[in-house]
Amino acid sequence: MSFDLLAEALIAGILLGCFYAAVSIGLSVAFGLLYVPHIAHPAFLVLGAYGVYGINQAGVDPILAGVILSPFFFFLGVGVYRFYHAVFERRGSDAGLRGLAFFFGVAFIVEVALILNYGVDQRMVQASYIGQGLSLGDYRLPYRMLVAFAVALGLTVLLSLYLSRTFMGRAIKAVAQDETGLALMGANPVKVKQWAFGIATATCPIAGALLIVIGPVEPGLGRLYIGRCFCVAVLAGLGSMKGTLAAGVILGIAESLVLTSMGASWAPAVAFGLLLAVLAVRPTGLFGR
Repeated sequence: MSFDLLAEALIAGILLGCFYAAVSIGLSVAFGLLYVPHIAHPAFLVLGAYGVYGINQAGVDPILAGVILSPFFFFLGVGVYRFYHAVFERRGSDAGLRGLAFFFGVAFIVEVALILNYGVDQRMVQASYIGQGLSLGDYRLPYRMLVAFAVALGLTVLLSLYLSRTFMGRAIKAVAQDETGLALMGANPVKVKQWAFGIATATCPIAGALLIVIGPVEPGLGRLYIGRCFCVAVLAGLGSMKGTLAAGVILGIAESLVLTSMGASWAPAVAFGLLLAVLAVRPTGLFGR
């Protein structure tokens, strides 16, 4: 591989990795801090992307549309967690396995609902920066990837500040470390967790906006991101926001190098390969507590 080709693969990998971090950061909260097996997270991303598509038909910028949808997804997340807690989490030690089946069912319902409403055709959005690029010497950086880079940095900074500087943020980190101790201090762990799950779900339309800005979406697209999202969340170290950004970049660079050197067929296997390697060598993740 020539130096120019390597440099191009690294730059593309960093931009792609920031996109992976943005679509995984909600899962880092739900799975990393709350230990909820939220396998429906990619389906919520696609649901958010379709919501963005609907608003974009009125001429609204996709990223702004994602921000507009965030409060609605927050309440959706609160409702989903309240049901999950009442039916599964509160009832016993096998909540993880039954919860996995529950969220798999939710993902399937979301996919079927999208097919019934929109069909299986791919959908795209319109924005001034889609299809344009920034030329730096011999390299051309697509604006849509630069937007993903900026949004990923913004989400990481905002969530890191929220979790470290606010009372509810510190309560969320506390419930991840010692739920019983938090209850003894007078806080309600269930309310803290449903608030955190709402925040995790509120990131989905923003990440979904990036999903449909990067490329066209179809109802089954979420299945392609299950491995990538869980790989980033586990590689980061469960619950680490900065680690999620770093893990996304690592996955993006690894996929880009494999794509350049071995072809596109091997690229989807990189996430699962990294996930298995991390679970075998360092189960707490590279940046885990």
